[in-house]
Amino acid sequence: MLIQLKEVGKTHRLGEVAIPVLEGVNLTIAAGESVGIVGASGSGKTTLLDIIGCLSRPTSGAYFLKGTPTADLSDLQHARLRNQTFGFVFQTFHLMGRHTALANVALPLFYAGVPQKARVTRAEAALARVGLADRMRHRPSQLSGGQQQRVAIARALINQPDIILADEPTGNLDSKSGGEIMDLLLDLHRAGRTLILVTHDPQMAARVHRRVTIKDGRILSDVSD
Repeated sequence: MLIQLKEVGKTHRLGEVAIPVLEGVNLTIAAGESVGIVGASGSGKTTLLDIIGCLSRPTSGAYFLKGTPTADLSDLQHARLRNQTFGFVFQTFHLMGRHTALANVALPLFYAGVPQKARVTRAEAALARVGLADRMRHRPSQLSGGQQQRVAIARALINQPDIILADEPTGNLDSKSGGEIMDLLLDLHRAGRTLILVTHDPQMAARVHRRVTIKDGRILSDVSD
């Protein structure tokens, strides 16, 4: 099993007050699945995605990735997973405004220690794959919202991750651009990647094969087509 969560809980503290965000979450995801995590604002879906992506550690329970308990991993090992196993796509694009699309996409390769020539070659290929071969030298301010999200997706793909984690990737886009981004994510899924999508949009959720609904930090339903 690629991803397995057992009785996972997450609690935030605000001073002396403990605020439970996730409680008793049990979830398994196999390699190659496309899964939508849906629920109202504040339901815990982004917190769950953060735990899956090793951006946050659970307060209780256990998270196994490819059979390995992530609690046994060091901070450095968690960082390597974030860089090499996961590709992250967020609602806000998190692009560096002073840098070109090419430089933004190549950045994860810098942290991975890839030589400059190889970084450029791979970043060019990733941008071409998302339809931006003619926008590589443009800065984010020179790109539309949909184009900026394509840059973010190219950056997420640059280390050839097994798992794409997308948190409301169409939330800041118009319906046409959002549909195009969803098409691109599903194309990547069909090419063999596991796709885990957080969304509040029923139309986007309907396009993946499995939908996990969260309410008040607990899984309410888990339905597959």
